[in-house]
Amino acid sequence: MSHITPPAATEYAPYYGTYVRLVTGDPLAALQAQPAELRRLLTGLTEQQGQFRYASGKWSIKEMLVHMIDTERIFAYRALRIARGDTTPLPGFEQDDYVPASEADSRSLTSILHEYDTVRAATLSLLESLSEAQLGRQGTASGQPVSVRAMNFIIAGHEAHHLHILQERYLPLLAA
Repeated sequence: MSHITPPAATEYAPYYGTYVRLVTGDPLAALQAQPAELRRLLTGLTEQQGQFRYASGKWSIKEMLVHMIDTERIFAYRALRIARGDTTPLPGFEQDDYVPASEADSRSLTSILHEYDTVRAATLSLLESLSEAQLGRQGTASGQPVSVRAMNFIIAGHEAHHLHILQERYLPLLAA
């Protein structure tokens, strides 16, 4: 697959614009590079630090990681359904319900990162297989229009967003 061009603003809901804008190049290249960046940021983190929250009521690092995994799975599923021509409107999901139900803090960082790797490999396998025609297909998710092309950018941008939060809000307080 060659470079995927950015989606038009009409190919995704406005609230996904932040994620789309965080991907300045090819989203597949970003998705391929992000695991190494995540590992770099998490190097040396202890299990106890994995449960760190930068403020009361915020997710722990482990919860944020599992949120990233869950969201990638859901977004990739949406991309698959739409790419295959399924026009069924796809429901949204409530991240604030998923996070506590994930029981992430009871898991090891090793198990979470293994799951992350397998989900990312599956996502890349799917997205790399898509034709230009499939990338252009549009459907409805969370009551809003979205294209498969936009889903590539949204998946990569969602992770970029959380890597930034990890770097800016969590890690400086752990280092202090």
